[in-house]
Amino acid sequence: MANLISLERGRLALGTAQLLDGITLGINEGARIGVVGRNGGGKSTLLRVLAGELELDDGRLTRNSVTTVRLLSQADVLSPSATVREVVLGGLAEHEWAGDPRVRDVLDGLLGGHEGEGVGGLDATIGPMSGGERRRVALAAALVEDPDVLMLDEPTNHLDVEGVAWLADHLTRQRTARGKALVTITHDRWFLDAVADRTWEVIDGRVEQYEGGYAAYVLAKAERQRIAAVTAERRDNLLRKELAWLRRGPPARTSKPKFRIDAANALIADEPPPRDDVELVRFASTRLGKDVVDLLDVTVTVGERTLLDRVTWHLAPGERVGVVGVNGAGKSTLLSVIGGEIPLDSGKRKEGVTVQVAHLSQEVRELDRLREHRVIEAVEEIRKVTMLDGKEVSASQLAKRLGFSGGRQQTRVGDLSGGERRRLQILRLLMSEPNVLLLDEPTNDLDIETLTQLEDLLDGWAGTLVVVSHDRYLLERVADHQVALLGDGRVRQLPGGVEEYLQLRGAAGPAAAMRGSAAPTPGAASVPVVDGPSPAEVREARKVMARVEKQLAKIEEREAKVHAQMAEQAEDHQRLRELHETLRAAAQERESLELEWLEAADVVG
Repeated sequence: MANLISLERGRLALGTAQLLDGITLGINEGARIGVVGRNGGGKSTLLRVLAGELELDDGRLTRNSVTTVRLLSQADVLSPSATVREVVLGGLAEHEWAGDPRVRDVLDGLLGGHEGEGVGGLDATIGPMSGGERRRVALAAALVEDPDVLMLDEPTNHLDVEGVAWLADHLTRQRTARGKALVTITHDRWFLDAVADRTWEVIDGRVEQYEGGYAAYVLAKAERQRIAAVTAERRDNLLRKELAWLRRGPPARTSKPKFRIDAANALIADEPPPRDDVELVRFASTRLGKDVVDLLDVTVTVGERTLLDRVTWHLAPGERVGVVGVNGAGKSTLLSVIGGEIPLDSGKRKEGVTVQVAHLSQEVRELDRLREHRVIEAVEEIRKVTMLDGKEVSASQLAKRLGFSGGRQQTRVGDLSGGERRRLQILRLLMSEPNVLLLDEPTNDLDIETLTQLEDLLDGWAGTLVVVSHDRYLLERVADHQVALLGDGRVRQLPGGVEEYLQLRGAAGPAAAMRGSAAPTPGAASVPVVDGPSPAEVREARKVMARVEKQLAKIEEREAKVHAQMAEQAEDHQRLRELHETLRAAAQERESLELEWLEAADVVG
């Protein structure tokens, strides 16, 4: 593999912070590199250095004179007077771009079709566009340009689940060609796993390099800590908990990374599941009773659009629901309806007498009045002590778990970064001791380390959780099942999870995907219920799966013993026939149990 860019002993300080401290690394053709690390740790700086936009204090950056590089930063500025055609297609004649399948794929995937319907057409000007639309246009321009080395800084920002899936597929197909490479900063762990074949972690001025995507990175980092003899002393290590989730989660989660399965199993042999669902539901039922929030034949209209059309939905104690949907389909509206914050056009909302709702919106302006407060003061304003995972936790302890160390707790709220303000919002919500938690895009501005800490906190939180997110990994990690809003006013159960949602949207076509907020077809039948299994049916199916897994383990033990006996009695043909019949019976029993497990798994989704 030819080397495209090399950095040797690179050093760079900004102010008093040493962001790059003697780093040596290279980018080879065919490489797809994911860059992770804490916010402010130097990820964007590293990309700017590799792209030649920042001069090093010391060291050397080299690249082939014919190698082209394009960096799409988070702060790309598009001319307000430019058109989509000018930004994305530049000087390409229509027959050039229309006859290029790669360019058409970009237009379909990001702009809603060959004519850019999703952003108002190729001749639409940039000025009136939203931040999300401008980001799609800038990303489309970078992909159409197709440089040798493509560098993307948080490309999944402002993309929905469909957009992230399309981008991952496009990059894995286009960036493996000879002479091409990809380097991307991302906090989207599903995207990282789908795209990257190696991971760089920027930490304390160094760059630690790992083979594989996120799952392989978690394993390798946990192994390094084990070798350093720290895992034995840190029983509650978040990396081990994350690794246990990765190994026990959906099969697709660990099918791509080529890491050592034996090593993974050894690391998590005594690691409990991330959540004790039975205990959490029991405790949630104690706090909430039977009734949480019921929506009965609810309709909500905004302007001429019906966002919810005669929806009936019963939220259960301890239920954990992930919500996906096209932009503008009403996901945030649904959370506000559940929280009782907006009026209904028709229907009824019923709330249990003990329900205490906390709603994390996408706005951070609620912290403006606290600008002069210290972080710890803003948290203690709500409560100084709370209960989490059955234990009493102080405001300072909880703040530390979400990344506010002792010194950082004394920072003025007005001086916090966007990600820190988001963390503070979440802290204040958790300190209020809600038993129904509504989270609207909680991953905005959070790095991977903070996301892992947040998921750890939610693992021990007993209550009903509804989370809207485009972060596919988060939805699978913290929610037990998903529902979808497809723009037709319905709330649809997804037994097959996010994958089923993508299949449904794929059937609608690219232009429809961009226009997902369109109103339902006049006269179309309205289905007022959430189809699919009830929470009780899902819980029963989980019990069946657990029972069957235990029975299958016993069958495997029996089969192992029979194989050992067959080896010992290889000369006794009569006994071998008997043992063979025993194996055949065990195989039939195993097949029956596997079918039972699959049927239950279909219910669980």
